[in-house]
Amino acid sequence: MGSAMKIHIKYFASIRDLTGKDAEDLDVKENISAKELWKLIIKETNFSAKVYIAVNHEYVDVDYILNDGDEIAFFPPVTGG
Repeated sequence: MGSAMKIHIKYFASIRDLTGKDAEDLDVKENISAKELWKLIIKETNFSAKVYIAVNHEYVDVDYILNDGDEIAFFPPVTGG
């Protein structure tokens, strides 16, 4: 039986608009990947664009396994003009 861990999530740009918040704390299962967390967050939406993920201020792969107390940030791709 896995226990829960607390993580802090920050949202930026269009993702912030989608979620309606800048940040939140969530209790999640242990051994959750960044990709699994992202799927949980967007499950009620139709957001399908690529997303960049940073954990503790460093970009990570979608398969990165989160740890208790991590700060996760989700960024949309930057579009140039």
